Amino acid sequence: MANSPQARKRARQAEKRRARNAGQRSNLRTFIKKVIAAVEAGDKEQAQSAYQSVVPVIDAAVVKGLIHKNKAARNKSRLNAKVRALA
Repeated sequence: MANSPQARKRARQAEKRRARNAGQRSNLRTFIKKVIAAVEAGDKEQAQSAYQSVVPVIDAAVVKGLIHKNKAARNKSRLNAKVRALA
């Protein structure tokens, strides 16, 4: 385990960040699942509103370094395609 004071501090910081990132990642996945559930239910209005709410969450995840910008773009593109397919 960490022996020097600096290594112990780094271990504490890493644990805090891991916990925070896990929560944010879970929240992101929840929002994405809401869009998919609305699409599978065939509810066009609900799917569109869920998509509008997930876009800022995905963008915030990129800014925070949670996911890569290409993954964000891919997720938004695929979700948008599913929502538009309902029309």
